[in-house]
Amino acid sequence: MPPPDNRAWILVLPALAVLVFVGLIPLISVINYSFFDIFTLKDRFWVGTEWYADLLRDPALWAALGRSALFTALVVFIQFPLGVGIALLLPRNALWGSVCVMVLAMPLVVPWNMIPGIWLGFVDVETGLAGRAMAALGIGFDYKFNAWHSWALILAMDTWHWVGLVAILSYSGLSAIPGAYYQAAAIDGAGRVQIFRHVELPRLTGVLMMALVLRVMDSLMIYTEAFGINAGGPDGATTFLALDLGEEIAAFNYGPAAARSVLYVLLVLTLAWAFTLVLRGLRERS
Repeated sequence: MPPPDNRAWILVLPALAVLVFVGLIPLISVINYSFFDIFTLKDRFWVGTEWYADLLRDPALWAALGRSALFTALVVFIQFPLGVGIALLLPRNALWGSVCVMVLAMPLVVPWNMIPGIWLGFVDVETGLAGRAMAALGIGFDYKFNAWHSWALILAMDTWHWVGLVAILSYSGLSAIPGAYYQAAAIDGAGRVQIFRHVELPRLTGVLMMALVLRVMDSLMIYTEAFGINAGGPDGATTFLALDLGEEIAAFNYGPAAARSVLYVLLVLTLAWAFTLVLRGLRERS
């Protein structure tokens, strides 16, 4: 038996070089900064793990973590059933299916810093379509001082922005199901719910797990959209993890900000590892 030819690993080297340059080197720099009290890059003093200890004792960190976890859970609970439902309703023929996918993808290409402005204009009482409609119906909507309304607005905005991703991935999974599966289900007399439960949902598991990883990572670290709506208000009700980090950086507290960033990276890596284990288990089971 000839020895294995490992020259194919050479093709991986460019990708590894990019990962080291854009990921590993900045991460090592941030980890290094997290052990210093930094006034300037030249004036810094070793503080060891002091910033980490302060953060882990800070109730504000755990409160922000709770808000981010709740926001992420609501995002998954709303966007995944909605995205899968939209995918099921899309036509499967090439022309209209492609048109619908392009329409769904439009919010995904809108710059993130423009999205809060679009939605604030949409709910404006004097000029916005939704704001004027709610005013005409006698519905009071005050996202500036009502925490429930701020949460509702951020969730609606995030759903508008990202539900297309779930729908497009689900649509791609549904399009890959062979027609013979549906013919066999029809011969067996399966209803629509049974077809979804036993034919479509198992084939969607892979793409839905991919969408779940992307959405959980992004919604946990939501910053631009939430800050643009109410800057964490009212009274900190929408202060998520990334908003606290943004405040640290804006206040030039680079040491605590670096320690906070490292904790967030560890949180994201832990979740990504857990999702990988779940996905591997599902693949082995199928």
